[in-house]
Amino acid sequence: MDDNKKLATEEGSIEPKPVQTNAQVGSSGATSGEASLPELNIVEANTNQLTQQKEMEVHHHGHVHEKKKWKEYLFQFLMLFLAVFCGFLAEYQLEHKIEKDREEQFITSLVADLQDDVANLDAMMNLEGQGIASLDTLIHFLNNPELAKQNGDQLYYVARMGPRSNPFANNSRTFDQLKNAGGFRLIRYAEASNNIMGYYNQLSQIRLLEDNYNHEFDNYKRTGAKILDAGILRRQESGKGEILRSSDNPSLNTYDAGMLKELAFHTLQMNGSRRSKIFLLENMKKSGKDLISYLKNKYRLSERIP
Repeated sequence: MDDNKKLATEEGSIEPKPVQTNAQVGSSGATSGEASLPELNIVEANTNQLTQQKEMEVHHHGHVHEKKKWKEYLFQFLMLFLAVFCGFLAEYQLEHKIEKDREEQFITSLVADLQDDVANLDAMMNLEGQGIASLDTLIHFLNNPELAKQNGDQLYYVARMGPRSNPFANNSRTFDQLKNAGGFRLIRYAEASNNIMGYYNQLSQIRLLEDNYNHEFDNYKRTGAKILDAGILRRQESGKGEILRSSDNPSLNTYDAGMLKELAFHTLQMNGSRRSKIFLLENMKKSGKDLISYLKNKYRLSERIP
């Protein structure tokens, strides 16, 4: 190396080497494998450029999360609440309509049942009236042994037909469904529910009176078996089950006044029960007709039900 390229200085520092030019490098016999200074600078610049590009790419692809304002959260909550609330209202309206339709179906069916009851009540009261008239005639004969002897044909006929009575066959199909299946909760009007219950509660009094009549009839038969001739009663029956009036003035087993009066007493008891039953049937018929009119007006059924 040249003397003018010494590294030591007075302070003991090292002098930097002078930068060689391409010409000097070439003239000094540098090999092809050694990189020149400009080439190193270019590589370093390219490296720095790639590093900057990567840093820019990293910053470019990073997600920056901005905090939402409370108004946005409130708006989203209100929209969600509104959607749920609207769905609830739609479901409620649908359920309300279904229950309303079922209520009208029940009421329509109930009105039809009540119309059947009114018709059956008329037939029942007519039957009870005929039975009362027959028992009145029987009591008249039994209280006078001489009349009993003279009117054997009539006495045997009324003694057989007069006591016959049937229980009131009401149509409670719809009412039983309302009561047993919880259908009364569908009825919107408390007054309608009370009127319906009030009508059908009358049946308990009628059933009680019918049971009482059956006991009285048992007593009548026990006493009648001692007075009425079973052969004559059998002769009154036709092949079709009808009871025919005889025409030969048949006799009783006994005309003892005490026995006849005992049978008359049981007949009187039955007649009293039948008169009471007619009174209950009349009240029930009136109640049924009033209930039909009320339900038709309340539910506007007059156009659909005659």
